[in-house]
Formats: sequence, C-alpha cells, structure tokens
Amino acid sequence: MARRAPTAEMLPQERQQRILQRLRSHGRVVAAELAAEFAVTEDSLRRDLRELAAQGLCRRVYGGALPASAPATPLRQRRAEHAGRKLALARKAVALVCEGQVLLIDAGSTNAAIAAALPERMGLTVVTNAPDIALALYEREGFEILLLGGRIDQRIGGAVGAQTLQELRRIRADLCFPGACAIDADSGLWGFDSEESLLKRAMVEASAETVVVATDDKLGARATHRIVPVDAVRHLVVERSATRAARSAFTAHGVLVHRAEPMDV
Repeated sequence: MARRAPTAEMLPQERQQRILQRLRSHGRVVAAELAAEFAVTEDSLRRDLRELAAQGLCRRVYGGALPASAPATPLRQRRAEHAGRKLALARKAVALVCEGQVLLIDAGSTNAAIAAALPERMGLTVVTNAPDIALALYEREGFEILLLGGRIDQRIGGAVGAQTLQELRRIRADLCFPGACAIDADSGLWGFDSEESLLKRAMVEASAETVVVATDDKLGARATHRIVPVDAVRHLVVERSATRAARSAFTAHGVLVHRAEPMDV
C-alpha cells in the first residue's frame, strides 16, 4: 500500500480533497486549524478555499468554510436530520419561556423542534410564519396561534415577502426565535437569503428579547447578509459540545450562553 504523502508535500489538489472530506465529516472547517495541520500558510489555505468556493464545492465564511448550500430539501426530511441534537437544543431553549408570553417563532426544522417542546397550559401566544409550526401547535391545548400570511417559500418552509413583513410590524412579542444560518461574536447574526434575512431582522426588532439556537457549525461563522449585531441577541443556546473558547467569545459581549443537556441514551 502506498504511503500518504506528508501534509507539507501535498499538492493543492490533494489539500483541497482533504478539505472537502473534512467538510463532509465535520460540517465546517477553520482556515487557521487546517493551515497548521497541513503545514502551509493561512494565505495558501484561504486560496484553496477560494478555489473550492469558485467551483461551488463549499461556501466561504469568516475564518473558514461551510459545505455548499444543498438543493432545497423537503421540510420533513430536514426534520429527520440530526433529530437528537435538535431535540436537546429545543429542550434547553424552551426553558427560557415564561407563562403568558408572546413568542415569535421563525420557520425551520430546529424551530419546529422548539415549538413541539413548548409546555402546554402556560397561556402562550405563538406568532409564526411557518404553517407546519402553526399546525403542530393547533393540535395541542392552551396555545393561541397567529399565522403570518404571505408567499410561502418551500425552501425556507415559511412565508416571506412584503405582506409577511407588513403583518409582522403590527406585532410586539416578548421573545423571538429567529432561525440562525451563522452567528459570530464580533459581527452578529447572519443569513444567506436577502428576503428571509429582512424578515428575521424584523422579528428581532418586534421582540423584547432574542434567543438564537445554533449548532456548532454555525458558531463563529458569517454568511451573506447581516441580520443584527451581536448586542441584539440576549440568549444563545448551543450544543453541549460547543467549545469554551466559542462560548466565551459571546459571553464577553454580554450574551447569555446556555448549553444543551446530553440526551438520555
């Protein structure tokens, strides 16, 4: 069997294949970490990422890269992906909800898990742009539900656009759960779709407090459209595996960071 070449002797094409393998297995790569591992400069590593992004094989973000956006996936399928991780995050997130509050819940599979985990008989009002969230709560006791109208984007799983924004601006909520594409301690919350990002910003502006729920791959990353600065986020719910450095970066900005509890085996 041929030996694998030392990382310092790798050709750029070999490094790029290793980067893609890491993206598939970890969901995110950090340029500085890979540069040290491959014994190359960060400039060389960033050039690799630029070339991969130009081929549509990854999506560059601040400090590294994320997997390329996949084609629109049915919401039912997204719900089934990493269901245990989303449930752990949801259980921690709903612990922040108080009796009688008005909640704004954005579309998305993680937010659907949050809605499902909400306790009954707390006099909660839920405002959402997601038909699946409204339907799931409709079948349970003790919720008042307001479904925002507008054009349904099947990729997003909820209503977006001018009509949705107009209806949302008539709302005042206690707590909102905007879907998170990326969140960085220095620059704030980010999204990839301009129309959806406008809606998320309006949700934050309409709420007294904002709760961002983020998997590890979204921490320390940026996307295309900045939604709000980090000081607009009051609570950040992260996975148990989130590093101390990642958590400390947010607490230094006054964000209250909550770690999800491990799931029962």
